Amino acid sequence: MIQFYGHPTCTTCKIAEKWLEQEGIAYEWANIKETTPPREVLRDVLENEKLTVKRLFNTSGNLYKELELKDKLESLSLDEQLDLLMSDGMLIRRPFLYDENNVSVGYNEDTFNELWK
Repeated sequence: MIQFYGHPTCTTCKIAEKWLEQEGIAYEWANIKETTPPREVLRDVLENEKLTVKRLFNTSGNLYKELELKDKLESLSLDEQLDLLMSDGMLIRRPFLYDENNVSVGYNEDTFNELWK
């Protein structure tokens, strides 16, 4: 089952949800502001380079900018990066989808066709 972390007002999340529904693909939805993906999943994503740290972080978000992470992010340890991600789900690019084999952030139809069909 695909785990889908999104935000109710996120347009990109709504587009991704619509695609999954049109394809008849089941998923479990969680509000990323209330529930972050499990730390071990985020650790696996970064340690195994399934996504880069810049790709995983919501670099266009207000909190990212307020914390001035643009210049600090790469110099942080993995645990420091994970602590930040776990502290506020809005720091994670959304939608964030994963299952036992795949992970993706954002919405790209080609990526969704490749990973989630």
